[in-house]
Amino acid sequence: MDVTIIKATSGLQFPDIKELFQRRELLSTLIWRTLKAEYAQSILGLAWAIIQPLIQILLFTVVFGKIAKITTGDLPYLLFASYGIIPWTYMSSSMTGAVNSLVVNKYILTKIYMPRLIYPLTPVAAKLVAFAVSLVLLLIIAVYYRVFPTWRIILLPLFIGYMMIVSLGPGLLFSTVSVRYRDVQYALPFVIRMLMYTAPVVYPVTAIPEKYRLLYSLNPIVGAIEGFRACGLGYNPDWTIIWPGIITALIVLLAGALYFTKMERIFADVV
Repeated sequence: MDVTIIKATSGLQFPDIKELFQRRELLSTLIWRTLKAEYAQSILGLAWAIIQPLIQILLFTVVFGKIAKITTGDLPYLLFASYGIIPWTYMSSSMTGAVNSLVVNKYILTKIYMPRLIYPLTPVAAKLVAFAVSLVLLLIIAVYYRVFPTWRIILLPLFIGYMMIVSLGPGLLFSTVSVRYRDVQYALPFVIRMLMYTAPVVYPVTAIPEKYRLLYSLNPIVGAIEGFRACGLGYNPDWTIIWPGIITALIVLLAGALYFTKMERIFADVV
């Protein structure tokens, strides 16, 4: 008879990816459970994945495109905003879900053992479904403006993976903090709203003075949105804007994973 001994981690360690892979079916089950909980009793179901960003796109087009008259070069503001709001909606929602994942699942966390990394991973993966549905909206808007994909669309999976890293890194870090300090849950909605204005969601990168762009590009959300927009609209991604953000995102992911693994031994006791 096989015996599995579960030991608490000590010190800084990398997450056990092998154990996580062995529990991949459990991860799939939790993703499906999350989707059912979110959409099962909704009349419109996954249609909300289109309705919510559509309302935001129209509102921002009126406020920033018509009233504030933010210039976006040759791109119609509606098209520009669409390719910023859709990826931002995914990152903000998955980041929020990851940060709250341990507290939301505290009754499972204290009763059943599974790799703790599954909890923040679940919303990051589950939100990809809504993100995929919202791409239909982008396709409709692009066809209306007669903007069609070029060969650069092959880079899209790279930037989707980048967006997942941007969401998961802070999710690991602050989900760990939120176990002990519930202040994170109260501050999170405000912080998420502010983060939107630190990235080129409603304004172009060119609005930032050139001498500040390197500092600006250290924000990983900037590179994720700019790269996604470039892939969709068919122009060359500006890698000088993207690479600093990728490096920052990887550093945050590493720091979050190490801190998460170090503290996971106390989750069940404190949560």
